[in-house]
Amino acid sequence: MAIDGSTRVIAHLGWPTESFKAPLIYNPWFASQHENIKVVPLGVKAEAYPTLLAGLFSTTNVIGALITMPHKVTTCELVSTLSPTAQIAGACNAVRAGEDGRLHGDMFDGEGFVRGMLQRGQPARGARALVIGSGGVGSAIAASLAAAGVASLTLFDTRARISEALAARLRAHYPQLEVQTGNRRPGGHDIVVNATPLGMNPGDPLPLEVAQLTPGTFVGEVVMKQAITPFLSAARERGCVIQQGLDMLFEMIPAYLSFFGLPTTSAENLRRVAKID
Repeated sequence: MAIDGSTRVIAHLGWPTESFKAPLIYNPWFASQHENIKVVPLGVKAEAYPTLLAGLFSTTNVIGALITMPHKVTTCELVSTLSPTAQIAGACNAVRAGEDGRLHGDMFDGEGFVRGMLQRGQPARGARALVIGSGGVGSAIAASLAAAGVASLTLFDTRARISEALAARLRAHYPQLEVQTGNRRPGGHDIVVNATPLGMNPGDPLPLEVAQLTPGTFVGEVVMKQAITPFLSAARERGCVIQQGLDMLFEMIPAYLSFFGLPTTSAENLRRVAKID
């Protein structure tokens, strides 16, 4: 469907934009449904982001915004309200304006990861999970795993204070949850997640010692630049069940659509029309 004066827009905000996958999923879906809506990537650096976000919602045809690196954490300070998941994560990846013009933020990275995990037969309730990386996406996954009923969470980040801050927020919301930090040994965990950027660039080190993975462990990835990262490849060779970063993206989009007040669908339907190889 051509862009015209009636086209409504979902802005995809981040920098750099070259690796953005969402337009290749949303736009074919909207076209298949004859919806005059487009997801448009907008590259914006950190210093210009607050001004752009405020101005964006002064337009009349912007439905909302998808937020990605490096703006997920900053966005929390720029909206009027945050969902509980976004509060725990300390990060936000979706913004819409209410009827009163105030901006509302939510976080769906974690929900997408957990939905994909459950689709693959990995239960959350009672499981022991290790999340490597406590930035925006890692915090969101940890928050959603806690909400889904895991028994324990181990958090690791090279910036120890970031993990400790996330652990404190999790304990405040889930006092019965066992949370520990500073350990990235995967043994003894049912679920292991790489929530760092490691794997985006050739030559990146692996996020943990793969030889310590127990066969059968559920291993998830957030990097979307390539379908099977070196980490996932190594984990699969160890006999682990793996989940790609793109799986998380497909699973979170139905939640995004609902958040923006649009008709929703399933990840399976999105995959049928997506233009991602």
